[in-house]
Amino acid sequence: MNPHLQDLHPYPFEKLRGLFEGIVPPAGYSAIRLSIGEPQHATPEFIKQALVDNLGGLANYPTTQGSDALRQSIAGWLERRYGLPKVSAATQVLPVNGSREALFAFAQCVIDGSKPDALVLSPNPFYQIYEGAAYLAGVKPYFVNNLPGDRFASDFDAVPESVWQRVQLVFVCSPGNPTGKVLSLDEWKQLFELSDRYGFVIAADECYSEIYFDDAHLPIGGLEAAHRLGRTDFRNVVMFSSLSKRSNVPGMRSGFVAGDAEILKRFLLYRTYHGCAMSPSVQAASAAAWNDEAHVAENRRQYREKFAVITPMLKPWLDVDLPDAGFYLWANVTRLGVSDTEFARRLQAEYNVTVLPGSFLAREAHGVNPGAGFVRIALVADLAECVEAANRIVAFAQQLSNNP
Repeated sequence: MNPHLQDLHPYPFEKLRGLFEGIVPPAGYSAIRLSIGEPQHATPEFIKQALVDNLGGLANYPTTQGSDALRQSIAGWLERRYGLPKVSAATQVLPVNGSREALFAFAQCVIDGSKPDALVLSPNPFYQIYEGAAYLAGVKPYFVNNLPGDRFASDFDAVPESVWQRVQLVFVCSPGNPTGKVLSLDEWKQLFELSDRYGFVIAADECYSEIYFDDAHLPIGGLEAAHRLGRTDFRNVVMFSSLSKRSNVPGMRSGFVAGDAEILKRFLLYRTYHGCAMSPSVQAASAAAWNDEAHVAENRRQYREKFAVITPMLKPWLDVDLPDAGFYLWANVTRLGVSDTEFARRLQAEYNVTVLPGSFLAREAHGVNPGAGFVRIALVADLAECVEAANRIVAFAQQLSNNP
């Protein structure tokens, strides 16, 4: 067996099941799950129809590189969304079976296994795939804490040079999961300069990019930042995106990677052996989704409505603010005198609302677990259910405040 399997931590939802063991929620409350980032809005009918209309593709083996039509649709979306010049659909775009699969595989491709002291830099809290990908590539993660005092930014200045010299891959999540933090152009500039100095590759996880609250200030992407800073070859930068959140099709497992053509050439070779080509039927439906923006705007409107209602309901009781982007509220519960795990367990036991303790999404690093004291609330259900959940959370917070 791969000895690095023993390095893997239990997944956050496995920890959650353990935390809730023995709980029998009150029968008077229906279950409301706000713990998992699974979109609950309806899948657009035209995407379903495109899937049905192309079932003939099931009779064919798909190519790893995907169809020209899909890659052209993705390249066109990148140009429209980020104001990029011509993106090469042939060399700068690859379809993937969701960003999760690609983020893991990418680390296995770019990490030099002959250097066991190599590091993968990750934000903390983080998407657990980053950590697992590092361990199974035979190296260790190095965590950069995202703290409220820094507005959840990654303090790259605090990373010692001796660490940078060992870093081969940097995972960036913008908009961030769970904090919602969006990297600024200045932060991208600093990261690019560090990449030039130390030679590491940047994996920019941008699967929440289309859920934002200000049409005048869209989340900047890694390729957009590179272009604006004159890095038109996107050197050492690969972005990861997905239809799951944008188009409410998590079950389709459809996304893409784009960026540095030399890196993608090697990643394509890796993927050819990996055996992860996308179904032709899913490719056709994906191309239809990337070519349409009306359904994305409607999806975004629904999230905006929920955040506009829910955030002010919770703010008097929890330390919580509207995120830069994404569909999570990253709420600090310490003023209520309980830990994040106790808050989540009792909320489940007494009100049948499921949220995820922030400490489950982070590791202790540099003397602190930056997720401790927070809970992640995924506003993925419909407005009425989110309002009901918020009312129960407020009632629970009032109960805690009255009984310190």
